[in-house]
Amino acid sequence: MGSFLEDLALGAFTAVAGRSEVNEFLIDKLVDKARNRPHPWSTRYDYICWDGLTDRSYNARLLPARRYPDAEAMGTRRPPEERVAELFRPGPEGQRPCAKSTCLFPAFAQYLTDGFIRTQISNNDALTNRRRTTSNHEIDLSPLYGRNRRQTDVLRLRSEGAGRKGRLKTQVIGGEEWPPYLHRDDGSIDPHFLADDGSQILDPPLGLDHATPDGRRSLFAVGGDRANASPQVTMVNTLFLREHNRMAGLLEAQNSGWDDERVFQIARNILIFMFIKIVVEEYINHINTSSFRFRADPEVAWKAHWNRPNWMTAEFSLLYRWHSLVPENLKWGTATIPGGALLLDNRLVVRDGLATAFAEISANQAMRLGLHNSASFLIRAETKAVEQARTNHIDGYNAYRDAMGLDRAESFRDIVGKSKNAAEDARRKALASELEALYGQVDNVEFYVGLFAEPVEHNGPLPDLILAMVAMDAFSQALTNPLLSRHVYGDPANRALAFTAKGLEAIEATRTLRDILTRNARGLGDRFVGMTRPEWRRD
Repeated sequence: MGSFLEDLALGAFTAVAGRSEVNEFLIDKLVDKARNRPHPWSTRYDYICWDGLTDRSYNARLLPARRYPDAEAMGTRRPPEERVAELFRPGPEGQRPCAKSTCLFPAFAQYLTDGFIRTQISNNDALTNRRRTTSNHEIDLSPLYGRNRRQTDVLRLRSEGAGRKGRLKTQVIGGEEWPPYLHRDDGSIDPHFLADDGSQILDPPLGLDHATPDGRRSLFAVGGDRANASPQVTMVNTLFLREHNRMAGLLEAQNSGWDDERVFQIARNILIFMFIKIVVEEYINHINTSSFRFRADPEVAWKAHWNRPNWMTAEFSLLYRWHSLVPENLKWGTATIPGGALLLDNRLVVRDGLATAFAEISANQAMRLGLHNSASFLIRAETKAVEQARTNHIDGYNAYRDAMGLDRAESFRDIVGKSKNAAEDARRKALASELEALYGQVDNVEFYVGLFAEPVEHNGPLPDLILAMVAMDAFSQALTNPLLSRHVYGDPANRALAFTAKGLEAIEATRTLRDILTRNARGLGDRFVGMTRPEWRRD
């Protein structure tokens, strides 16, 4: 199970000439790894029908549902969900570190995916439905702007006053700009975020019942129910909030005749494109195992046969649960803080400021993605993921190897791989035996388990099947954004209207999160901020 990305890149350089041509060739090949949208199936029904093809409140499916009949009759094994979740718990040696990634990588991954992978989960268990989604199915910065117009409106300042047009609501703490608090000191919702009938307009933060009183008071009024999940996610959302308001100020200064609505809408256009550029040129290039650097070139998708409206799949929702990247403890300055203590509590990031938050997260090494490596406070999340896969009748691991054009695993040893390092090889051999004891036959291994049983790729942080599926979906979902279409970005007049010269200049000047941070946070200096550890070297 070698690195298909490196093989593709090598083939691209011999097939075409020129950086743009290689970029287009590689992206097209990656997206073409499996059948493209529209998908015939969704999680609403196990068969093809009109509602299943059109009701986007349910996830799509890459492969049709597989219902497991009587286990004894079919020779299949479905171990209890809690037993399967134990496959994710670290052994006596503790978590194993990732050679390549800092903790900024999983922080950004969570922020990105929380915007469009939105399984319908509620603080009220009776309202949770793991087959449905509240996603807009677009990379649209919904954690910042909200997932509908009503939420967006309540997050906006909505002022025609000079120097205030087009902005999102903020407060100033310690000389820095932050979102407003969601709760008042007595723990009640700030009335600014309630409808006339007293109902909440914004989605309540997930897990709110588990927040401490002090943590609850530190939660911000934001567009996503997961955007307060941890300081790591909060800092990313705050960074884009500040950049939105910075761009609004520039747009207002250059367009004195514009009203609040137009300033806001154009600033949002710019921020969404800027975000997509970060997704491709920092995040995907960090995942990338080849030495070729991808570019966010909208033209790649204009004539591509895979350019279709987005519809997130149930499989994509599952494969992006990268819990094992998160360390059990986080080092912050001279302190060591249990990761579970940081959930639903923004006090740390507010206390130390945005620049320090990014620097501290970047100074922490991420853990290695895989089985027996998830932090203790995330084991329950692993159990829920196994439950979600079964609720949605997801097919087995080998079925998805087939679908992606990858070699099937013929043995449990094929799944876990081999290593030249004796200790690591012994660990993999033991894992293969554990999987065999649980599942009996290779084809019984579940999709969610098989994804993380694989070893991470050479020169990358992801295993083989996850890498293939992420590469396919990421490009086909990011580059098909309506703002990047040939009729918007591809038309010079419309491009100028949608983004303005000042906005395009800002987009061009942005390739990393650090680029945005230096424009919006004081005191960063020469401290490192990035997803790839500065000491990492390709081999």
